[in-house]
Amino acid sequence: MIRLPDLSPTTWFSQPYDVAGKVVVVTGAAQGIGRELAGILSHRGARVVVIDIEEAAARRTGDELGSDAHGIGADVADRAQMAAAIDEVVRRYGRLDVVVANAGVTPVPATVRTMDPADFDRVIGINLTGVFNTVHPALDHIVSARGHVVVVSSCAAFAPGMGGSPYMVSKAAVEQLGRALRVELAASGASAGVAYFGIVDTAMTHDMLDSDDLGTQLDAMLPWPLNVRITAEYAARTIADGIARRAPRTIAPSGWEPYALLRGAINVVLDHQLAADSTVHALIRAIEQRR
Repeated sequence: MIRLPDLSPTTWFSQPYDVAGKVVVVTGAAQGIGRELAGILSHRGARVVVIDIEEAAARRTGDELGSDAHGIGADVADRAQMAAAIDEVVRRYGRLDVVVANAGVTPVPATVRTMDPADFDRVIGINLTGVFNTVHPALDHIVSARGHVVVVSSCAAFAPGMGGSPYMVSKAAVEQLGRALRVELAASGASAGVAYFGIVDTAMTHDMLDSDDLGTQLDAMLPWPLNVRITAEYAARTIADGIARRAPRTIAPSGWEPYALLRGAINVVLDHQLAADSTVHALIRAIEQRR
């Protein structure tokens, strides 16, 4: 007989998780969502370690957050650097309770046929392998502390990927990594969650959608409520509140929730419609002409 899992409110993963006094690592934390999250967690009493590829910015952010914060320069795509960064955290604080793998980049707009393979490798190296490089050296410490891991995916994980497939591919893979972690860590009393966002009003979004003619056209194709933008602070607060309840998933804005839940059926129809849409055909041709 198949035994169903206990999903009652009394199970361990539904218990509140207070970050006060906990040691929290956030990558990509010198700007955008990561910077906002570091500030929120610091305000809630956590000892926050800011990791960013820009060492000066990471250290400056750590200094701005106060004496309980610390900045480290490291490239998430570099496995040795991230292992050294996690070692530094544990040497400094004696423990590590929470890791948020937030660092990410977007690709140059291109189709699979015309993209530079080096750009594909760059996006996967940061968005996917960088998440692994962040989480893997931290897991023994997370297990010891019965802590929590957050991997930042995206609503792009289940949205159509034309013109930017490396980003969608990487975020879909991060989703699966987070789901695996959730199950694997449960036996030790630790937990993991996946954060999904739609359009967040950051410098990366402005570069991709607002400062680029084709990006503007792609943005215009999104229907309400999928085109609703949220601030980096709102996105960060969603992650912070998710940590506080060991949430298996958080998604913002809420308009993406029905799509996320019904994606299996929606995407069959949507992919068919997009493949037959002359406006999409024209946009794809314009993207390819750039290359």
